Amino acid sequence: MTTTADVPGTVTVDDIRPRPASPRTRWLRRGVPLAAVAVLAVLPFSTVNLPALLPGPVNSPGSLQLLAICLVFAGLAATYDLLFGRTGLLSFGHALYVALGSYTVNIAVTKLDLALPAALLLAVLVGLVVPALLGAVALRVNGIAFAMVTLATAQVGSILVMSDPGRLTGGEEGLPLAPGAIPGFLSGVANTANLYWLALGYVVVVLAVIAWVVESEPGRVWQAIRENERRVSVLGLPSYRFRLLSFVVASFLATLGGVVHLFLVGGSSPQITTSNFTLAFLVMVVLGGTGSRWGAMLGGVLYTYLDHRLAALGTSDAVAGLPEVLRAPLSEPLFVLGVLFIVMVYFLPGGLASLATRLRGSSK
Repeated sequence: MTTTADVPGTVTVDDIRPRPASPRTRWLRRGVPLAAVAVLAVLPFSTVNLPALLPGPVNSPGSLQLLAICLVFAGLAATYDLLFGRTGLLSFGHALYVALGSYTVNIAVTKLDLALPAALLLAVLVGLVVPALLGAVALRVNGIAFAMVTLATAQVGSILVMSDPGRLTGGEEGLPLAPGAIPGFLSGVANTANLYWLALGYVVVVLAVIAWVVESEPGRVWQAIRENERRVSVLGLPSYRFRLLSFVVASFLATLGGVVHLFLVGGSSPQITTSNFTLAFLVMVVLGGTGSRWGAMLGGVLYTYLDHRLAALGTSDAVAGLPEVLRAPLSEPLFVLGVLFIVMVYFLPGGLASLATRLRGSSK
């Protein structure tokens, strides 16, 4: 008699149960992140000058601002990978929740004159309730239909922000953060290091939460859902509830990222409500490697860094002195990013995360 375990590609209960990791693997999983965080934490004390890579010394405000933005987008990319890479949910509305965190806190302190702790508490509440409500509706469908529903909800949010209801959002011009709305240690150029540490703290929180949920029962069920949701349902597991949990966790972490982004840039921009913003997350995840522990974060750092530095490169004297046939494309950051994306997908279809595996394989 043939059982489900005998059918190739079938998800069974044994596939969802945890498998003990070797001591070496457990040490690497804990040691490498701690070492990376320790190195990143001391960067504001470094005076190393990297003129080709950073706008000034590592501890200069411009360099720390760039690094902080890269860290925030690394965390945001990881939250999108929780949906797309871990659970197999292609969402075109993830930017909505980033904007939700940014605009909720900004409106609360700038327009409603709430204290920052109350505004943060409101953002936490909104970041849990709104994804739960919208996800409960969107997850009634699967595949492309789900992607279209998330795109529609994101477009509604973008239109709402652009229409500036009650002069709350600032419309196309955005909403600058009111002076004095945040503590003094987070405002001003002199406190850029504190903002950098805030961004690093956000990445640590995202990494810790994702690592915890992925290694727990929901994480294993998400992996099974990504492989074959129908067979997960056959096993008697409520796939809808697990998908909703993934949606809420990822969206809530993105909402927190929106708050950190608000503090970094000093305001809320309607650009973070657009579908292009979500597409950037998708590109980051694909560049880094979907469903991997570090891939999404590496992709987020690489994409954000190049997006900012290529803009400076395009206006530099080095590019201005090139022939027109080279100067024109190199002065367009999106063109260079597009070429990089094509090359990465062609030569590294598994993203940056697959590079280590390939190197190990070639050394044998």
